[in-house]
Amino acid sequence: MNMGSVKPTYIKILAEELIKKAPDEFTDTFEENKKRVQELTNITSKEVRNRVAGYITRKYNRQLKKGAGNV
Repeated sequence: MNMGSVKPTYIKILAEELIKKAPDEFTDTFEENKKRVQELTNITSKEVRNRVAGYITRKYNRQLKKGAGNV
């Protein structure tokens, strides 16, 4: 998988649901988000967990860069 590739819809949907369910649980740090995804879901695939955590991290970092308060 190449860097910067388009994420599948199911990754985005999972990430958006997690952010809505627990917005204060996530940060701009991938390692922290990876742990939170593991705790909050029953995802057994390491690859899917990492992709969801990566998407959440990227989304948070973009929001921080824009200076927006909400994700």
